[in-house]
Order: sequence, then structure tokens, then C-alpha cells
Amino acid sequence: MSFSVTFRHMDATDALKEYCWDKVDRLKKYFREPIATHVILSTERGYNHHAEFVIRLKNGILVRGEEATEDMYSSIDLAMAKIERQVRRWKDKIRDHKPSSTPGISVRHLVLDSGGLEPASERAPTPTPMAEEHVVSRQEYDVRQMTVSQAVMQMSLLHDEFLVFVNSDSRQVNVVYRRKDGHYGLIEAPAAAP
Repeated sequence: MSFSVTFRHMDATDALKEYCWDKVDRLKKYFREPIATHVILSTERGYNHHAEFVIRLKNGILVRGEEATEDMYSSIDLAMAKIERQVRRWKDKIRDHKPSSTPGISVRHLVLDSGGLEPASERAPTPTPMAEEHVVSRQEYDVRQMTVSQAVMQMSLLHDEFLVFVNSDSRQVNVVYRRKDGHYGLIEAPAAAP
């Protein structure tokens, strides 16, 4: 298993690395060894200790948990408790999940600065390319093929508000998201015209 710990704004210690390893090792009772675990430990303003775990399982599923408290060991415990709750909840679906044999597609996520952008009602109807000065950050990631229920499970395990995926039934890019009323929404892309 690949295991790495990144320390940000704090000193790296073997004690914290071993503590994180022991916590991740306890997850073996739910599934075989993960392929990779990445832990990010950081402090903000000297008293806010943040722990984030990202665990990739052999079947391609990602599990993520994060927590921030005034004590690093407490943050690690709470983040791993969050992961354990999610793994227990989704245990059967995680175990039965078969990895997709088709490669994912690459998508780009841009965060835009709202300064200088006109509201849609005042904008000219002709589309214009996004000006580079409005892009605050960009991230590229692979979108995997899965069913809608697998996408909901993956989104919940990552504690995200939405997830972009390729629907294994329609072979189209879809987005599943968490609605304010607690339900899940699905955005389906229409089939391309011939």
C-alpha cells in the first residue's frame, strides 16, 4: 500500500505518521488493503489543526474524511471516525463495486472570479471565450464511468456537493448533486445530434 503524509505549516513527526498509519490500518476489517492513502496534516493560525485523509480502494472508489480541532490527534480521530461511519454505511456497495474497464475522460474545473463578469441578463447573447484574468484556479481530473447509485455513493464518501461521472447506462457525462432539501439531483447530458 502506498502511504504518504504531507505536513503543512508544521513540523513533520514520526509519531504523527505512525498514529495516522495505525488509524488507516484499522480499516482492514471493512475491506482489503487500500491501494493508496494520502494524509494532509496542517495548522492554521497556530491553533487550528486540520487533518484530511484520502483513501483509494482497489476497486477505484475514493473515501475522504477531514476534520479541524485545536488538537491534531483529535482531528485525526474525528476524520477517521467520519470515514469509518461512511464505510460502515456503504460497506456492501463498496465490496460489490466492480471497477470500470473503460478509461475515464479528462475534465477541467475552473473557479472564476466574479469581478468584472456581467450578469447573464446584461450579457450579449453571443458566447465569448472566458478571459484568462477571471480564472482563479483550475483543476483537471479524470471522470470515471459508473451507475447513478455508484455516483451517489462516491459523492457521499468524498463528502462533496456534486460529482461529475460518465453514466454507464447512457455513456453520457452526468452530474449528481446534493439538493438543499436533502435529496439528490441528477443532470443528464442529452445525446449528441448526429
